Amino acid sequence: MKNILVIGGGFAGVWSAVGAVRTAREQGVDPAELKVTLVGNTDDLVIRPRLYEADPQAMRVPLDRVLGPVGIERIAATVTGIDTEERRVTAIGRHTQSFDLSYDRLVLAAGSQVVRPSLPGARWLFDIDTMTSAAKLDHHLRRLPETPSLEGRFTAVVVGAGFTGLEIATELVGRLRELAPAEHRDEVKVVLVERADELGPELGPGPRPHITQALRDLGVEYRLGTTVEAVEERSVTLSTGEVLPTATTIWTAGMTASPLTALVPGERDRLGRLVVDSHLRVKGAPEVFAAGDTAAAEAEAGHSVTQSCQHAVPLGKFAGRNVAADLLGLDLVPFAPDPYVTCLDLGPAGAVVTSGWNREVQTTGQEAKRLKGQINSEWIYPPVDDADLILRAADHRKTWPTSETTA
Repeated sequence: MKNILVIGGGFAGVWSAVGAVRTAREQGVDPAELKVTLVGNTDDLVIRPRLYEADPQAMRVPLDRVLGPVGIERIAATVTGIDTEERRVTAIGRHTQSFDLSYDRLVLAAGSQVVRPSLPGARWLFDIDTMTSAAKLDHHLRRLPETPSLEGRFTAVVVGAGFTGLEIATELVGRLRELAPAEHRDEVKVVLVERADELGPELGPGPRPHITQALRDLGVEYRLGTTVEAVEERSVTLSTGEVLPTATTIWTAGMTASPLTALVPGERDRLGRLVVDSHLRVKGAPEVFAAGDTAAAEAEAGHSVTQSCQHAVPLGKFAGRNVAADLLGLDLVPFAPDPYVTCLDLGPAGAVVTSGWNREVQTTGQEAKRLKGQINSEWIYPPVDDADLILRAADHRKTWPTSETTA
């Protein structure tokens, strides 16, 4: 029997595992001859792109409803070691027992994590990087009306005006207004703090006027060319010396690939992602493929993939197809995602949709908001319970699901 081991239960990991099964079945391979196993430390596929929304605890899909119907074994454990010479992975299970897993081919799809700062009072920072941290923030916000009526009670400071920072900041305007008692709604205030001298620095100039207008319409303030010097339970001190009274400070600045990438021989980029070839094989470890936020793959000539669901899904499908093809002696296919687009949620102000790496604006306002809603509530969800639908959705030639393949 041949073994494919997938590390990571996010979008890339799930689609890598299902994509491998799809390829094996297309070739008529007996399931007893090729085993696919996914190891991850959660029981759910967390719909991470939605963690900026209210009720983040609901943004999940049970992994067993996706993996089980197609015969993928799931192991709930945390990976602690990768030995590419021996083709062995070490993990710790739920009951702290350590064990080894062997593989013939490995897909590393362990995702990414926010870079936590080492600054005074960092323990007071919230983030929306994981289900646990987003739920902690949601619980904190819901309890604000019960807390003492001090200055800054309904003020939120968001550090980082990139994609995540903009989405949570604009979303918070509505959430805080709903939570604040009527007589305190005029106290609602959201402030963005950005190190760069412009909003959405990585988004480019195309959507910036629409972002700026949205912030103006919502009353979101921003401090550009500014960093955070210290955080306290009820305030934030900025590099300018300004002190902002606030009960809620959210950190969104900076992402890095899973530290497991350091256990695999190979070159890494500035985000810690493993450099892969066009087939998503790690350069330096031929039995290892990388997908999702751990992979520095080329999306188009001169452009690497982004750490986003948009690229995690196709990376997983291509990696799954190729890792199985590699074991079965088939030709590998080069990674080829759909053309690059962005859809930035701007809360009550709508959204903005861009296309291409120069981010040319295509749609704004409520029309863009409807598209964002469809993406968030339909497109990024995998089918569940139905093996045929699940395997059909894993086709690498169709990188995004449609209403025909989404339950």
